[in-house]
This record gives sequence, structure tokens and C-alpha cells, in this order.
Amino acid sequence: MSWIYQGTFLNEAPEEYEGFVYVIHNIQTRRYYIGQKRFWTVKKLPPLKGRKNRRHKRVETDWRDYWGSSEALQADIDALGQSNFSRTILTLCKTKGDINYEEARLQFQYGVLKDPLAYNGIINCKIHRSHLSKSD
Repeated sequence: MSWIYQGTFLNEAPEEYEGFVYVIHNIQTRRYYIGQKRFWTVKKLPPLKGRKNRRHKRVETDWRDYWGSSEALQADIDALGQSNFSRTILTLCKTKGDINYEEARLQFQYGVLKDPLAYNGIINCKIHRSHLSKSD
């Protein structure tokens, strides 16, 4: 099962984006989960011989195989199978701050804490203005 973005399958991580906000729908029960995932992470490498500072390398995460962090959602996926769920990217984001902001905004917009169809059990965010991208 691939991620769907604007009606097409997204198979490659776009270099210019840090991550995305997504929704996973349970096709049978109409339940859903809104979350976020990053395309990239930083891997720390040991310093080169004779140097003290660590090296950093940007590597791709497991975003292609990711199915959310909700335990209730994971239990349903295990019970019903991945074919009964759809994964849709709602927004591509350029910074980590944008990802956090968009996830919280959409979770509040959809009222996930009050909606019995939502798998979400918490809205967790701490966002500073300086972490948001200037474009928009």
C-alpha cells in the first residue's frame, strides 16, 4: 500500500520537503487517524581520523512502510489487514515546525478528541514562530 497525495501515488521522498501530515482511514468502520511523518532524519557518524567533531548525514526514514503510532489503529490493522485501510497525505511540509503546526491545526479542525470515529487520543504540540517557514 502506497501513500496517496493529490490523487497519485507518492513513491519517492521529495528532497525539498521535510515531511507530511496524513490521514489513515479504516475503510470498513470509517474510523480515521491524523498524524505526521518525516521523510528524513539525521544520522550521526563518528568523526574522521584526527578530528573531534561528529559528522551528520541526512537519511530517509521508514515513511513508505509507516502505519501510524496509535495503538488502537495498529490493533485494527493487525486484525483487519492493511488492505482495509487507505493512507492519504494531506499536506507536504518544508520544516519540522510546519509539520507540527499542520498536524495540530488539522487535528483541531477535525475535532479528533471529541469525534468517536477518530483513533487520535491526544493532540501534542509545542510550536515556536521561528520554526515555521516564511512562505504561505
